[in-house]
Amino acid sequence: MELNFIDLTVRLVAAMLCGGLIGINRGRKNRAAGIRTHMIICMGSALTIILGIYFSAMSAKWGGNLAQTDVSRLGAQVINGIGFIGVGTIIITGKQQVKGLTTAAGLWASACMGLAIGAGFYAAAIIGCLFILLTVVAFSRLEHKMFANSRYVNIYVEFEHMDCISSVIGVLNEKAVTIRDVDISKASEEISVDRAVFTLVLPKKMGHDEVITAIAGQTCVRSVEEL
Repeated sequence: MELNFIDLTVRLVAAMLCGGLIGINRGRKNRAAGIRTHMIICMGSALTIILGIYFSAMSAKWGGNLAQTDVSRLGAQVINGIGFIGVGTIIITGKQQVKGLTTAAGLWASACMGLAIGAGFYAAAIIGCLFILLTVVAFSRLEHKMFANSRYVNIYVEFEHMDCISSVIGVLNEKAVTIRDVDISKASEEISVDRAVFTLVLPKKMGHDEVITAIAGQTCVRSVEEL
């Protein structure tokens, strides 16, 4: 298709809207990459493909006098480059939680949408946008319900002193809870309190709240929460 002013505007507006729709969900959850970041990445990807198409068209128009540009190679560079931004959104918290993976995946998907829009493949971009939104919105609730009823659970606990760990383990054994792993961090200059992350397998019909309440009932436990 001819890259006239109207077509360029339509492609960039479509990229801005599709990227923005993905970014709205991330922005509502106060993630590092929100609506503006997703918009810019999607539009930038679209511009990259448009630029490649323009160079190819100009080269053909002038009988190959211009340097040949492989549009697919430009797209590949966008996919590789977006990894640097995605890595910046992934962090490991002090509670040994990995956060930012969904945001990084959303940025990568926004770049892919931008490439499709820039190439004029609107159908693929729109369908992809709808399915991505379905994944981050609807399946987020389904995922929450699934994990809420899971027998596998990670519990973060802060203690008054390290001797408290034995009493917590004793309570878990009384409840017939299987301890798969314990990651202990002693208090230091970087860490203000003794803490541990328990990886547990709960007995059937035992809820997450029940095991959290049992651990919180120990007087030497400062705080407890599910990861």
